[in-house]
Amino acid sequence: MPAFTTPSVAVPATGVVSRIQAKLPDMPAAMAKIGSYLLEHPQAPLELSIMELAEKTKTSPATVTRFCRLLGYAGFVPFRVSIASEVGRSDARESWKADIGRAFGPDDSARDVLSTLVNAHTRSLQETASIMDLALMNKIARRIAMSSHVDIYGIGGSAVMAKELQSRLYRIGINAHHWSEVHAGLTSAAIQDTNSVAIGISNTGRTEETLQMLREAGEAGALTVALSNNPGSPLADSADASIITSVHEQFLQPDDLSAKHVQLLVLDLIYLLVAQVNFAKSTSKLAASARAVSPHRRPTRSARADAGAHRTARTTKGR
Repeated sequence: MPAFTTPSVAVPATGVVSRIQAKLPDMPAAMAKIGSYLLEHPQAPLELSIMELAEKTKTSPATVTRFCRLLGYAGFVPFRVSIASEVGRSDARESWKADIGRAFGPDDSARDVLSTLVNAHTRSLQETASIMDLALMNKIARRIAMSSHVDIYGIGGSAVMAKELQSRLYRIGINAHHWSEVHAGLTSAAIQDTNSVAIGISNTGRTEETLQMLREAGEAGALTVALSNNPGSPLADSADASIITSVHEQFLQPDDLSAKHVQLLVLDLIYLLVAQVNFAKSTSKLAASARAVSPHRRPTRSARADAGAHRTARTTKGR
């Protein structure tokens, strides 16, 4: 099978905040100080010189410059200009606060909580769609469709996502299995080959068991795919292909539902793209599974009413 190549994963170009949030977990300690400070003091780059920002964060101007370059800017000045153009100097604090999000207050109304959640989840979905490499997704889908075996690894909350993808792929005739127990997962991973695809799901990209299983599958010859929201994570770095999601706001760490929603978006896309590759087969398999379970589904109210009317008519006719 031809080698699978994928472009290197870039930091999502969706604004300063998203860049800082995406890179912060993997920043060196000195740069992480700058990132954390900027999330707490959004107007700082608009009010401080590079020297003053270095003093505030107990770092150095050189570290500030490296920080800016890590985020994709040529230096501090372009970084500063980007912030000014993104949020506007006059309302930078409020815009940044809205961008980053806020903790729920005990006195927030249900309407406020709902509005905040809808905005957070909607932005996460929109950002994930905007940074998605569709050419890569098509390649992954084709490899899954042609594979002899698909392993899907996920621990904790990600195990639910792994099971969801497995059940969808299985219904359209893909030999897919999910593993959330590391010993069983490693056993399966070790017996994969070049006709296999292995998918590791971890929101942080740092779940050790998932990383171990995905690496084992890769060493056995499988195409490895990572799904996380951290482009610089160990999971993303170890995979042949990396799919990055964007979680704009994280209110309920570490089990934020917006993270699961964007993962479901990606998994749903994978499922549909695989189904497209083998459209006739997928349609046939779905129809067969629907027929198999239909006797176990309770009829709708209208169907029951129609059946009752039919029985009444037959009884009347018999008299």
